[in-house]
Amino acid sequence: MSVRLAAATPAELEGLPLGYSLREMSAADIPAVHTLEEALFPADAWPLHLFEEELAHPEWRLYWVIEADGEIVAYAGAQYSSGMADVQTIAVTPAHEGRGLGGFLMRLMAARSRAWGATDLLLEVRVDNERAQGLYLRHGYSVIHTRRGYYNDGCDALIMNKSLLADTEPERNEGESA
Repeated sequence: MSVRLAAATPAELEGLPLGYSLREMSAADIPAVHTLEEALFPADAWPLHLFEEELAHPEWRLYWVIEADGEIVAYAGAQYSSGMADVQTIAVTPAHEGRGLGGFLMRLMAARSRAWGATDLLLEVRVDNERAQGLYLRHGYSVIHTRRGYYNDGCDALIMNKSLLADTEPERNEGESA
């Protein structure tokens, strides 16, 4: 019997910037999320079926969307296993960058990972994506490895880790970027 991961707590939702709403991603969201994925990550977009496969395992994966005026403007997902978690994806549309959505999603994934029992949270990021790297560094991640040629276009990936044993999440600041 599988156990579904708990949804975000009211305290975790308090950090959501005004004017936005968060909910768990559903199968009905996949076409819109996939369209955003292709626009935001043209060289590395996930195929449609990968989102379907990810949502098929709510017992160890959680995915969220953030909406503004009924439109999906950000999404993120994490996978959990014994002792560790992995950020599978995180994206914010350019029109909504710099409003704290990326930071909110990073804090949410860390909190949900801790609640699940993970002691570490990992992610991969392109070496040429300095904006994302800055967000991750501000949220307590450090580079632990470089994976050569990881992305479809041959770009290297930085493997980053965040220990969840200590409370290292920054407070949300007004105008926080990403």
